[in-house]
Amino acid sequence: MKHIIGIDLGGTTIKGGLIEGQNMVEEEVADTRAAEGGETTFAVLKDIICKLKTDETRAIGIGVPSVVDRAKGIVYHVQNIKDWDEVHLKRMLEEEFHVPVHIDNDANCFAKGERIYGLGRNFENFVGITLGTGVGGGIIQKGNLLSDANCGSGEFGEIPYLDGILEQYCGSFFFINNYNTTGYEVARKAEQNDKKALEIMHEYGKHIAVLVKMIVLTVDPQAIIFGGAIANSLSLFKESMYGHLIDFPYPNSIKNLKIVKSELNHPGILGAAALCY
Repeated sequence: MKHIIGIDLGGTTIKGGLIEGQNMVEEEVADTRAAEGGETTFAVLKDIICKLKTDETRAIGIGVPSVVDRAKGIVYHVQNIKDWDEVHLKRMLEEEFHVPVHIDNDANCFAKGERIYGLGRNFENFVGITLGTGVGGGIIQKGNLLSDANCGSGEFGEIPYLDGILEQYCGSFFFINNYNTTGYEVARKAEQNDKKALEIMHEYGKHIAVLVKMIVLTVDPQAIIFGGAIANSLSLFKESMYGHLIDFPYPNSIKNLKIVKSELNHPGILGAAALCY
């Protein structure tokens, strides 16, 4: 069986996996060495691919935390990796490994991965949202990623909101900036019925409801699939989220909308691999 390599290239770690059919059969993880950036990070990436590549490898998919020229495979302005302002990643890797290389934004990869491997198989039109340090989004329409001009659609976290942007209220900075703690710690205490933690999760659900409204008003999908670390706590803020959706001007849109949590393991790797389909 032919293999695909999926790479989740983050600002802290690079995670790679060898995909056989629907399964990841091997994994490699390394420090991105982002502060050194440039050729150093590229060398780490190459080393991971070398360890995973077999004679049966037919393609490489890479998800990056930035915008991408999909056709040319050029990565622009990766803020968390030094000197990655314009990297011709597709050309460089194809010259090195002699297989097709496909590159996209990491949130788009998450949505694509859900469509190929996860709950997105049940929907033709949905939005995948990652709730982590940032809030990224990928839009699937008619079974495929939305064909946009600059790889920037779905970035709902950048929408202005209150005194900042939605990402500051729907990502991990909500817990850090407002309560000097982590989403994981709040969730742990909320599961033990800690009153203050439950109140924080209730407030967080209010902000997530605004995110849902923005998505429905712009895309009107069949479903929203949440991924990322904070999504694991969906049960703790779901009631508050729906409570703050009661005033939505088009109630049938909310009634028909499915809001679910991703069930994928290694979604970043699988999502990158899905670019090769």
